[in-house]
Amino acid sequence: MDIVRVNDRELHVDGDGFLQEPELWDEAVAVEFARLDGTGELGPKHWELITYIRAFWKDSDMAPTVRSLCKESGLKLKELYELFPKGPARGACKIAGLPKPDGCV
Repeated sequence: MDIVRVNDRELHVDGDGFLQEPELWDEAVAVEFARLDGTGELGPKHWELITYIRAFWKDSDMAPTVRSLCKESGLKLKELYELFPKGPARGACKIAGLPKPDGCV
């Protein structure tokens, strides 16, 4: 298990960089994860999707499907990848502080 430092905190991540304790996530974690994976600065649409992903996960204990992300945001898949170049699982879910989604290789 690896460690990522955010401000004065040490956060445990798996080998792919997914947060192991999602309850420790906050906006500072999202900003740092976005910097680390090359997503860059998070704009309003990023935050809208991150908020949706976090709420969905809290309600269902699983990551939303790509289809639901597109439907909720009104974005096409291509636009989703423009916002999160690593994709909905490796990018958006990681930045949102979720554990690695099932089926994410």
